[in-house]
Amino acid sequence: MDTLRGIYHFLMDRRPDGLPVAPAKPRRENVWRQDNVPLVSRVKAGPDLRGSVARSIELLGGLDRLAAAGETVMVRPNFNSPDPFPGSTDLNFLRVVLELLMEAGARVVVGESSGGMWRPTRLTAAKLGVPELLAGMGVELVIFDDRAKDWVRVQIKGDYLKEVTVPRAAYEATRLVYLPCMKTHKLARFSLSLKLAVGLVHPGERRAMHRRELERKVAEVNLFRQPDLIIMDGRRAFVSGGPDKGELVEPGIILASGDMVAIDVEALKVLLSYRARNRLTANPWDAPQVATALRHGLGVGENGYRVVSG
Repeated sequence: MDTLRGIYHFLMDRRPDGLPVAPAKPRRENVWRQDNVPLVSRVKAGPDLRGSVARSIELLGGLDRLAAAGETVMVRPNFNSPDPFPGSTDLNFLRVVLELLMEAGARVVVGESSGGMWRPTRLTAAKLGVPELLAGMGVELVIFDDRAKDWVRVQIKGDYLKEVTVPRAAYEATRLVYLPCMKTHKLARFSLSLKLAVGLVHPGERRAMHRRELERKVAEVNLFRQPDLIIMDGRRAFVSGGPDKGELVEPGIILASGDMVAIDVEALKVLLSYRARNRLTANPWDAPQVATALRHGLGVGENGYRVVSG
């Protein structure tokens, strides 16, 4: 029954007519910098997960830089499928991040829409135990595909995408925090922070993205707005296959940054350090997702980035 339901959504989901049109969000300055160079923190994850995540943010300059007190922060995990971490975000990791944001005074919501064969998202979330976790914390779960008309058509200036339909809740959130897993992807080479934005695209538009130039379209989706903070769980990773299942390794690290290109390049270096059969380019900067993001000014710059470890 779940498979039939998934096939139906994969084939039949359509963007509704009459949606409002809006411009891309103005780009915010990346506050996680040192001497004007974007930072990527790299922390060896220990048994104290909360301490490890907190340390990854402290190395960037501390959560105060997010200026989240009193603001609505949408957290975007990766619940693409009902598979265990790193196929999906680890619930303990999500809980720790939510606690840190709430202690900083933010009003936190979690937003998600699963992949084609794993919709409806509410079913995938239930299999993973997400509603119970969030209800116990008093955090709202926003299931994008439950809200048929609550979407916005955003005009962007991509080479392959001129418009992308996204949830109003994600478009209007004051801050956006991404929690990608670290993994390869059978179709898009890898699924890191740039790829996480595809989960914000209306399900009725996602199939068309896969017809050609998927990797470049993945990067261009991020033109509608960029995350304010990215915290990547690299305690475990897929180095082949993905996004739901693959060859599992344990890098045992957590990465954090405000720069999607910088953190994805650093994560790709980690994935490339393992001998595995995948489609990763030998030089991370040559990957179509990365090259396209750079062309559109979505990250890094002429000074590169700096890794801070702890």
